[in-house]
This record gives sequence, C-alpha cells and structure tokens, in this order.
Amino acid sequence: MSERVVKPVGRGFLFLDSHPAGCERLVRELTAQVEARTPDARPVALVVGSSSGYGLAATVAGLARYGINGVGVSFEKAATVRRTATAGWYRTAATSAYAEELGREFHFVNADAFADTTKAEVLDLVAERFGGVDYLIYSVAAPRRVDPRTDTTYQSAIKAIGQPAQTKSLAYDGGEPVLQEVGIDVATDDEVAETVQVMGGEDWTRWVDALEERKLLNDGFSTVALTYIGSELTGPIYRQGSIGAAKAHLEETARSLSKRDGVLARTSVNGAAVTQASSAIPGIGLYVSLLHKVLGEQMQTPMQQSIALWDQLTGAVEPELDEDGRIRLDRWELAADVQAAVREQWEAVTQENIADVADTVWFYQEVRRLYGFDVDGVDYEQATDVDVEWPTSKA
Repeated sequence: MSERVVKPVGRGFLFLDSHPAGCERLVRELTAQVEARTPDARPVALVVGSSSGYGLAATVAGLARYGINGVGVSFEKAATVRRTATAGWYRTAATSAYAEELGREFHFVNADAFADTTKAEVLDLVAERFGGVDYLIYSVAAPRRVDPRTDTTYQSAIKAIGQPAQTKSLAYDGGEPVLQEVGIDVATDDEVAETVQVMGGEDWTRWVDALEERKLLNDGFSTVALTYIGSELTGPIYRQGSIGAAKAHLEETARSLSKRDGVLARTSVNGAAVTQASSAIPGIGLYVSLLHKVLGEQMQTPMQQSIALWDQLTGAVEPELDEDGRIRLDRWELAADVQAAVREQWEAVTQENIADVADTVWFYQEVRRLYGFDVDGVDYEQATDVDVEWPTSKA
C-alpha cells in the first residue's frame, strides 16, 4: 500500500492530484440520488466516456435505475511515484464496486476510445459476455484525437468563427474569485475542421460501424451522443464557435446514423454543469456560477438529467424531442425567465460584486469536488492509499 496525505495542489481549475476517498464517496453520493427500479429486462449498454461528467452520471443512473450490464470505456492514468491516479481512475473503481454490489456485470476498459484496437478489445468483450448491445451512450470530451487510419493527430480549438469575440470569465486567485475579460481569436478553417474531427460525430460513427460489422446490434438498438447548446451569453465562444461546429456535426451524424436499418440515433442536449471539460472554456465558469445563483437547488444535476435520459431511452416515458429530433434535457436552463435573470446578473457583475452576484464559492467547491476534495465525510488530514487497482473483468 502507498498511503499519503493528499492535498489539492494545482492552478486555476486544474489540480495535479486527486483524492481516492473523496472520489469514492462522490460516486456514493451519485448513487444515493437514484430511485432504483426492478425492470424485467436487463439491457446491455456500452458507455464511451464513462469516468466523468455526464458519462459517469449516465453509467451510475443506468446501473442503479435499470440494472444495466455492459462495458464502460475511458482513458485514465494510474498513480505514479509523484502523482496520484486521475480522478476518473478512482471514480471508475468506485463505480465498479457499486455495480458488483448490485450484482450487475459491468466491465471497464481503460484505453483510448478513438483507437481501433480499443474498439476491437471492447467488442470482443461484448461478444464474449453479452452477445450484443442495446444502448450505446457516447460522451467523449478530449482535446485531441489520433485518426487510427492515418495516424494524423487532430487538435481541437476553443475559438470564435467569423469575427473575434470578447467574454467575461471567472478565475480564482488563492481561492478568491477574479472577474476577467477574455478575448477569443477567430479560428482558421483548418482549426474548425480539426475541432470537428475531435469533437464531432466521426468517432461515434466508427463505434456504430464496428458494432454493426460484428453483428452486435441487438433488436431495437439505439444510441445517443451527449451534447450542449447553452445560452446566448456563451454563444460566441461555444455554440457559434469552433466547438459549435463540432456539435452541429454531431447532430448531423445522428440524422445520418438513423437512416440505417436497425439503428435509432439521437443527440441528447444536456443542461449546464460543472465538469472538467466545461471549466476549461472561457465564460462557462462565470455563466454556470450565475445560473446556480439564480436557480439554487432548482438547477438540475447531471444525475437528475441522466435519470431522465434513461427513462426516455427505455421508453418508460415518452421522449421529449425538439423540432430537430434532439432529446431536450436543458429546458429548465433555457427557460425565458431563467435566462433573463442570468443575463441581468451577467451585465451587472463587476470585480467588486462578483462574490455576491455569482455563486463563486459553490462553483469553486464543485471544481474541487471533481478531484475528490471538499466532499463531506472525508478526513483530508488522514493518509489514504493512492494505489487503487483498476477494476479487472470478472468471468
């Protein structure tokens, strides 16, 4: 055992270490939010991007509410002499333990989801243990992608399209909130194209292709890719920027996949949340802090939305679709009165009043919780074992 006291050391929204006990308890908090059901069917699910954010919530919600079996895929790092494992590593170990307690057969593969070798490994496991897949949930957030056919590395860019943009943004200095003005450069055509290659629907398509080629699509197979639209306040950097081009491609991919026999593909538009991916995007941290100030406990968590997603995927409730066929889990966020209140706060915020106008304490705690810190019930002065094993497949 390698035990040590783990403290939150990092810069901005990025922490260098994660707390194993905090991450484990965080997963337990997620499971407590789910009202379990005992459905007759035990569907098989493949969750690509199962260790963090909405992918983690979808995995836990599926296990707890519908007793799914299947496979989760993520790309995490083990502990080293100098550093702990990544938070997703510890969360996956905790999720696996929870699945075992439920008596579910859910395997976790630690590998690059973009690689063909990963697809082959996962599909071999699916074929051997389950014989097919009912649901594929695609929730990958990555800064770069290596195309397995050409070995070309594509790098995503967080930039504007058409003209430069300016946004207010939230930073922290010693834990204190700092209001910044951030300029957003215009993306080149190549940068937009590369962002689409990383964050668009090509890899999602390749997962469906691989399942189809191996005849692993069960009758009634459906797949959903998780996405975000967001507010007009964040539009220039998000939906109207290079990321938005990738999200549009994801939605077009859903329409294309659904033209195939035996495939129902949709995108699920989730609401705003504090995630490791979203906290890196200028303006999003401030926006989410303002949104929480306006809504408080009425702000829907990723788990609440994931429960709603599974209810709709399984047909327990009628899918809530928009005119473009997208599942909409974000209506609470984009309600006119909510957006008007957030805009009022956005326009009023200054460095002098930011701690009052925005819920900056909550946001900073939520970022720390992503790494297992600030979780109730954990003694952070106690040494903890950082060498947690990756869950191995059990025959």
